[in-house]
Amino acid sequence: MIRALCLAFALLVAAPALAVQPDEILDDPVLEERARDLSKNLRCLVCRNESIDESNAELARDLRLLVRERLVEGDTNDEALDFIVARYGEYVLLTPRATGSTLILWIAGPAMLLAALGIAAVYIRRRRPEVAATGLSEAEKARLSQLLDD
Repeated sequence: MIRALCLAFALLVAAPALAVQPDEILDDPVLEERARDLSKNLRCLVCRNESIDESNAELARDLRLLVRERLVEGDTNDEALDFIVARYGEYVLLTPRATGSTLILWIAGPAMLLAALGIAAVYIRRRRPEVAATGLSEAEKARLSQLLDD
């Protein structure tokens, strides 16, 4: 029982702490939920691979406030994202859209994997031993018989 409580406590302590401050939270729970959903997909430009929802950086706070400001003004989620992307560039998205130049990045990984598999298949086919294709010569057969008899 005590071990289970300790494990539960450890899991609660290890959970990521969100950086959203109480003064940032919107009064409308629906808008706040939308803001949180958007914040999870926006990259902190200071911390790099952290969302603005998790980051304590000042720029992340500014972005969180900007998202909430846009939602309060009546923007849809897409309009708020488009506004932020227009201001900070596509890099601000943790999951970039598959359009334009980023489409090349989305396709490059699977294409390289398929190319590597094709190259590996060709290499393995060419690497077959020639002995299996031509068989043993008479001298080799005699030597093999001699070795097996010993």
